[in-house]
Amino acid sequence: MKAALFIALAIFAGGFVFVWVQTALRAARQTGATLERPRPLEYLLGLGINFLDTLGIGSFATMSACFKLFGLVRDEQMPGTLNVAATIPGVTEAFIYIAVVDVDPVTMVSMIAASVVGAWIGAGIVSRWPRRKIQIGMGLALSATALFGLASLLQWLPGGGEALGVTGVKLLAAVLASGVLGALMTLGIGFFAPCMMVIFLLGMSPKVAFPIMMGSVAFLGPVASIPFMRRGSYNFRTSLGLTLGGIPGVLIAAYLVRSLPLGAVRWLMVVVVLYTAVMMLRSAVRERGRSRVMAESVAEAT
Repeated sequence: MKAALFIALAIFAGGFVFVWVQTALRAARQTGATLERPRPLEYLLGLGINFLDTLGIGSFATMSACFKLFGLVRDEQMPGTLNVAATIPGVTEAFIYIAVVDVDPVTMVSMIAASVVGAWIGAGIVSRWPRRKIQIGMGLALSATALFGLASLLQWLPGGGEALGVTGVKLLAAVLASGVLGALMTLGIGFFAPCMMVIFLLGMSPKVAFPIMMGSVAFLGPVASIPFMRRGSYNFRTSLGLTLGGIPGVLIAAYLVRSLPLGAVRWLMVVVVLYTAVMMLRSAVRERGRSRVMAESVAEAT
């Protein structure tokens, strides 16, 4: 089963890279623009963010905060950039954790497949949204992510059990939850924290969360990203920098780090993510105000 997953994962990753290169070159030809090389900051952010992601912190909330803090990505391009930038590092994580962690194959494959279907549905909808709708959606999504993080830090979430998988009604619940989380990921809400909560609630071992989370992100990443790439609804330079910096970040965390005090980092990320959510919702309010003023000016002119 693992060998088949690895083959499928390689096919998904290869297809993703092929479509990424094709769409980027086509967009450059159509606009006459030159594809920009990533800046050192984007490589460094990719390294640090995916280092923490491999340890279970999650990358979407961290990336979103950095986009706003450093002004790297326009609000309407954030969901696409998040999904594109996370895909190849996610594939790297999946290869590592699926190989080394024991998990019931039926449970893992079922949850991964459901997340892919959810991402396919979600990406087709979110990639068409206007800027203000994305600002509101991401503001709410980041708020939810921060609440999940806070609940985990305060130990309000269950600690899990010992099971390597589930069957029957529990398996159905896991599949449905994965489908919903896959769709939400296209909006910018990270997959890791809510997926881990689902796994704990169903009584599975905390260890099996990693191959299931990493595998889901790796397979749904290409599916979620391609609609954004085809519509040009992402930032090519930032996505490439985060990707190229992210791969060594994953490898360092997976193979060199044995212990790291992450408690303070998690608290810091909750604060930063909440701040980013407020800024995103504030931008949406301002966007509405600008639209109203523009409409009034047009009405007066006519």
